[in-house]
This record gives sequence, structure tokens and C-alpha cells, in this order.
Amino acid sequence: MNLNDEPRGLRNNNPLNIRHGRSRWQGTDPEKTDKEFVCYMSKAYGYRAAWKLLRTYHVELQKHRDTFCLHNILMRWAPPSDGNNTEAYLRRVMMLTGIGGYQILPAPDAPDGYQKLLPVIIAMTCVENGIKPEEVPVSAILKGYKLAFPK
Repeated sequence: MNLNDEPRGLRNNNPLNIRHGRSRWQGTDPEKTDKEFVCYMSKAYGYRAAWKLLRTYHVELQKHRDTFCLHNILMRWAPPSDGNNTEAYLRRVMMLTGIGGYQILPAPDAPDGYQKLLPVIIAMTCVENGIKPEEVPVSAILKGYKLAFPK
């Protein structure tokens, strides 16, 4: 796939399309600009941010005694209030992963977090970029995880 043919999220090295906000992300690319979405120096840094956001969601959901599950993750990641079809997004991720919408997931930085959440990150990358699972840069997801949670 030619770089110019890549979906916006992949061109921006931001495979999960993280929007600009208050966070000052590690690995942002000062050479690239996008008014809506953060641009990273590599896909690994884009995935690092995604892993960190999932960790934040886990902490916040636990604080409010809510379940860390696909439904609650995606209601925050792609809320209907932003014009997203969150239910369709959820159905697609459930279909791609085989994980139920309310199945409790581990924290991203838990011992089994990477293994259990890798299919979720792959599925979200597919939905966000309109690509097939075999087109997802899995090695960048692993690098991003190591950047997010060095041990």
C-alpha cells in the first residue's frame, strides 16, 4: 500500500485516530499536522498512546465501579455524542474478537493485559481505518505496548 493510499489514521501514525486534546503525547511528530487528530513519529507511538488511554479508561471505570469491557470502552472511545455509530463499532469489534460486549477485560498493564487486549486493538484498528486484520501492523502494537509499559 502506497503511503498516500493509506487511511488517515495510518498516514498519521495514529491507527486508533486519537483526537487532539489536553494530553501532550510522547512521540508526536512536529513535521506533520492534522487539525483533528494527533500525528506521531511512528505507529508504535500511536499505539503507545492507545495503550495509555485504555489504561486511563480502566482506572476511571474502576473508580466509578463500572466494568472495563468493550461496551464501556467504546462508549468512551467513539461516543454517539460525537456522531459515531457506537453500536455498529461495538458489533464489529465483538465479531472480530469473539469477545462479548460486557465481558470483563484485564487492565492493559496487567500480566495478561497485552494478550487479552491485543485482539481488541487489532479490531479497533480495522474499524478506525477500514482495513482487514491481516493489514494491521501487529509489530507496531507490541512496540507501542513496550513503550507504554516498560518493564
